[in-house]
Amino acid sequence: MDVRLCTEEIEHLTLAPWASFSDRSRGRARPEPQDPLRPVYQRDRDRIIHCKAFRRLKQKTQVFLSPEGDLYRTRLTHTLEVSQIARTIARALRLNEDLTEAVALAHDLGHTPFGHAGERALNALCPGGFKHYEQSLRVVDRLEKDGRGLNLTWEVRNGIVTHTKGTWAATPEGRIVRMADQIAYVNHDIEDAVRAGVLDPRLLPKEATDVLGQTKSERITAMIDSILAHTEPPVIQAGPVEDEAFRVLKAFMYSTVYVDKVGKHEEQKVDKVIEALYEHYMGHTEQMSPLYQRIAEEEGDDRAVTDYISGMSDEFAIRAFEEYYVPRRWHVL
Repeated sequence: MDVRLCTEEIEHLTLAPWASFSDRSRGRARPEPQDPLRPVYQRDRDRIIHCKAFRRLKQKTQVFLSPEGDLYRTRLTHTLEVSQIARTIARALRLNEDLTEAVALAHDLGHTPFGHAGERALNALCPGGFKHYEQSLRVVDRLEKDGRGLNLTWEVRNGIVTHTKGTWAATPEGRIVRMADQIAYVNHDIEDAVRAGVLDPRLLPKEATDVLGQTKSERITAMIDSILAHTEPPVIQAGPVEDEAFRVLKAFMYSTVYVDKVGKHEEQKVDKVIEALYEHYMGHTEQMSPLYQRIAEEEGDDRAVTDYISGMSDEFAIRAFEEYYVPRRWHVL
C-alpha cells in the first residue's frame, strides 16, 4: 500500500476546498521522487525539525537576554507556541496542518543571536541590510545540509518569507502562521515581562483586556475564536473588535516592555559584540567553518560573515567574542 497516496486521498475527502492539497504543490526547485509514506508538506516538516538551525533556536533570545531562570521563552519555545496556535486554527478551518506546521517551525530559523537587538545590529553592518525572515529562507535554501539546502516546497518557502510583513502568503496556511506568530509573541511576552518584574499586569490597557481577557489563555482563545468566526475564504481575519483590541495591546507592549530600561539594558552591549565579531571575521574568514569559507569565495566576505554570525546561538557568540577580545588569565612560572 502506498501510504502517501492514501493520505493525499484523505486530504481531498476531509479538507476544505480552499486548503492547500499536498498533491497540488508547485513542487521543489530541484525535483525529487515522491516519498512512499509522507506527502510533501509532512516531508518538509520533518526536514525542518531535524535541521541544525532548528536545534540552535533553543539557545537564541526571544525577548530578554540571558535571563536568570529557566521559565522564560527562547526562540525555540516561541516557535513551538506559534505552531500550536497555527495548527489549532488550521484544523478548525479544515486547512492543511502539515503545511501550517512546516511554515511555523521554519519561520524564525534565520533569527540572529540576541533576538531583535542582534537583528538590528547586523542590519546596520551588512551592506545589503538584514531581515530575519529573508535569512530564514536563505537558511533552508542555501545554508542547511552543507550548502545544499533543504529543498523545501514552494508553499513552505513562500510562507516563511512572508510571515512578518509586506505581501501576505499565497496560501491560507501561510497567512495563518503570520497571525499566529503575532498572537503568540505578544501574549507570551506579557507573561515573561510579568515574571521578570518589568510589567505590572494591572497596567495592561483596559480597552484591550475587556475584549480579549485578563489571562494569556483567555486572550489567545479570544483571538482564535474571532478568527474562526470572521474568516471568509480565502481571507484569514479576526473580527474588527478583537483586531482593534489586539492592536492596542501590541502597541502597549512596544511602548513599554520592548523599550524597558531594566529588562533591556543588556541590549546596549549587543551592538558591540556583533560589530566586533563582524569586523573580526571580515579579516579572518579562514576562522569560519568550511561552508562559510566557500560562501565567502562564491558570494563575498560580507555575505559569508553575515550568514555565520546570524546562525550563532547567544552562547556561541559570547564565547567567540571572549576568545577574540577578552584577555585570558595566565601564570608566570
